[in-house]
Amino acid sequence: MLIGFFLNLRRYDLPVSITELLSLLEALQQRLVYANLDDFYFLARTCMVKDEKHFDKFDRAFAAYFKDLESLDDILEQMIPEDWLRAEFMKQLSEEEKAKIESMGGLEKMLEEFKKRLEEQKKKHSGGNKWIGTGGTSPFGNSGYHPGGIRVGGQSRNKSASKVWEKRQFRNLDDSVSLGTRNIQVALRKLRKFARSGAAEELDLDNTIRSTARNAGLLDIKMVPERHNAVKVLIFFDVGGSMDPYVKQCEELFSACRSEFKHLEYFYFHNFVYEHVWKDNHRRYSESTPLVEILRTYGKDYKVIFVGDASMAPYEITSRFGSVEHMNEEPGAAWMQRVTNTYEKLVWLNPTAEEYWQYTASIGMTQKLVDRHMYPMTIEGLDRAIAYLVKGR
Repeated sequence: MLIGFFLNLRRYDLPVSITELLSLLEALQQRLVYANLDDFYFLARTCMVKDEKHFDKFDRAFAAYFKDLESLDDILEQMIPEDWLRAEFMKQLSEEEKAKIESMGGLEKMLEEFKKRLEEQKKKHSGGNKWIGTGGTSPFGNSGYHPGGIRVGGQSRNKSASKVWEKRQFRNLDDSVSLGTRNIQVALRKLRKFARSGAAEELDLDNTIRSTARNAGLLDIKMVPERHNAVKVLIFFDVGGSMDPYVKQCEELFSACRSEFKHLEYFYFHNFVYEHVWKDNHRRYSESTPLVEILRTYGKDYKVIFVGDASMAPYEITSRFGSVEHMNEEPGAAWMQRVTNTYEKLVWLNPTAEEYWQYTASIGMTQKLVDRHMYPMTIEGLDRAIAYLVKGR
């Protein structure tokens, strides 16, 4: 059964290996969960999924594989040997709960009665103590209470039979979807955690344990620099025109960056970067900032991120006077070259789906100018961008 489950996870593109499967088997052998599908869900997710961005894929794979256990008959077929499982089940109940179940004639009698009432009942029922419905104290239905109950639809108030994998609380963490504020923050922390500075004042507990173990138990204390939010980010947003459909994504990215980075500077541009950028779109023509001033002000230790669809006429990149807004004395490509020469690490995030990049000449031109470090604005794309930004530390 677990082999089939493991293969199903792979069919849903989850990066699971035999190591994770063996961890799950060991946990089951230790009886960390028993005869409870919801508990098994949490255990399996803990053992098999190492990154929360895969939680939604896991939920879909889990639901698809275990959907055949939805009927009572299918669930009971899994309870083998029946007498042994019944004994284990009874251990989990209080004396009062055992007495109530026995008063109904036992588990078999309760199941038979459930099927009988399901056949007899012709309409929805709420409350009461007999019919299948919501609320009340009947052992059948949902949102009520009975120690030996069977939930039929609805939401469980007591969480004794909730199918948590169907809730898909992490659906926006799929690495194939566009970014949202929460999952942007999760991804950006991968960049922030590499920014350590200061004196070696903080105990590195994991490394201390490993070093002590290798040293035959002789304490070997390891220290690391105290954590500081020292990473510096300089971000440029393309605004207007073809970027209008991506305003929400850019706002979410900007919001996440402001919450994650203490040292953040931002500027706007239109289509491509030229000799001036600005901070206030309402005053873009009267209060712009010379790009050369930015290059002098912000040091080489800044990580630079450009955000834009890079979709424009090619002459806007290559030609003098190519800008659609002003008479630029130098082509945009020359200004981008100055930026890449100043900063060691620069990436370009593109909200356009990556499979369409090949159809726009200006995207290919921009990719060359940023040394191919253009990434899609998805979780997976942001992960790749951050992996490059932290590379070599």
